[in-house]
Amino acid sequence: MTTLQSVPALGTHPASGSLPSRAETRDQLSKATYDLLVIGGGILGISTAWHAAQSGLRVALVDAGDFAGATSSASSKLLHGGLRYLQTGAVKLVAENHFERRAVSRQVAPHLANPLTFYLPVYKGGPHGAAKLGAGVFAYSALSAFGDGVGHLLSPAKAAQDVPELRTDNLKAVAVYGDDQMNDARMALMTVRAAVDAGATVLNHAEVTGLRFTRGRVTGAELKDRTSGDEFGVTARLVLNATGPWVDHLRKMEDPNAAPSIRLSKGAHLVLKRTSPWKAALATPIDKYRITFALPWEDMLLLGTTDEEYEGDPGQVEVTEKDTAQILDEAAFSIRDQQLSRDLITYSFAGLRVLPGGPGDTSKAKRETVVTEGRGGMLSVAGGKWTTFRHIGRTVMKKLEQLPGHPLGEDYEPVSALPKRLPLPGIANPNAVAHRLLVDGPAPGPRMAADTAKHLATHYGSLSFEIARMANENPDLARRIHPDAPEIWAQVAYARDHEWAETADDVLRRRTTLTIRGLATDEVRAGVESMLRK
Repeated sequence: MTTLQSVPALGTHPASGSLPSRAETRDQLSKATYDLLVIGGGILGISTAWHAAQSGLRVALVDAGDFAGATSSASSKLLHGGLRYLQTGAVKLVAENHFERRAVSRQVAPHLANPLTFYLPVYKGGPHGAAKLGAGVFAYSALSAFGDGVGHLLSPAKAAQDVPELRTDNLKAVAVYGDDQMNDARMALMTVRAAVDAGATVLNHAEVTGLRFTRGRVTGAELKDRTSGDEFGVTARLVLNATGPWVDHLRKMEDPNAAPSIRLSKGAHLVLKRTSPWKAALATPIDKYRITFALPWEDMLLLGTTDEEYEGDPGQVEVTEKDTAQILDEAAFSIRDQQLSRDLITYSFAGLRVLPGGPGDTSKAKRETVVTEGRGGMLSVAGGKWTTFRHIGRTVMKKLEQLPGHPLGEDYEPVSALPKRLPLPGIANPNAVAHRLLVDGPAPGPRMAADTAKHLATHYGSLSFEIARMANENPDLARRIHPDAPEIWAQVAYARDHEWAETADDVLRRRTTLTIRGLATDEVRAGVESMLRK
């Protein structure tokens, strides 16, 4: 059991090369005039800030909470082409999604993504037949140029070897295809880091309290630092509202009479301990349009998702008993009961999909990006898919470049001239990184544990060596935060000094996996809070 006595005793001096203080960042934000102020630190805002900074623009990015603190860290953790879109004939969309998926997982962030085989079980009396699904997964793999193998049918016996918890009663066949998965919070955080490396100034936990206007045009925002209470402002030639579920809230700050532009759909997920190895994921058709996932992820099992209209406060979205029952009931179509015990649930989370406004079933609505311009010249953007985050950033930049009057000016590189596959920080082969972490351990004392080396390699890439160096210099930092998780205390210090972590939740929920593993105990939380104050 982790005790408070085990919290490393660090000095008050942060590691070399650490971030500027919040006071320094506030001062910088308030004194400069920016070309672009991005309000909203979800992946859409982060990606736009990254591309704008690459273009040579002076960019500021702020968020009322943590980076990726809402929906962007509450996804299904998939980089995928979108198999279900073939149902609606959206072949071009699937091909584009595959292109982006493979670019991210192969060239941009191979250290943060990993390939995942999917089994799509075909049961007697199910919504789709084996021939149809076999043809579907073949077409799906063809649209990615067979880069993940050829979609095909598999026998139930072979599938059950790879997924022992697969329910085989009335199982006729299993269709097989390939996609990728990620830790969405880590992917977002590395994209923030890329934006900063390109010149952007960023601040989380900074809430917009009002907009600045000059002759009727939005020219910045008033902000409040939620950690200190300090108030300050940012001036910018152009303001982008990328606040996701809160996009209409900010639009009403610009124009109290602004009509709603979006609607919200809640997606809930459960995280469970695994009762056996899972060598593949399950994607089980529930009806003609919906699929429920069972994904091996972070040594756990991720189940979901729901899809229902949400009309409440976006800040209060949560997993209800109804959501939990629905997810477990739908999972039971293809998973044995022993894996679905409520005692195995370690965590649950819900996010909000932003969909175009209008009538109809949310599960059939297109996941498209909505862009609107307000009467004060503020551009609002929302929606889209995690998989295409780079494409969305480029698309928004093209919109900004084409605005009447050229508010961005002329002195920047157009987005079309930027590198097409610029990698995220830490890019490296994670297997090579893990091997080196194990081989290059400190001469005295114990070597790094294999699970810790693998965890660091697949969450930080080559930046893992910075964390290992901290652990080598201070053996206290080499200790595990909790005995049942691979994370070490050096990651908390690193999150504080290099990754904008301000609260225990920032560390436990998004910089590490302790919360989703159900290991964010009171003692662990107190230890993290203590380190963050140093």
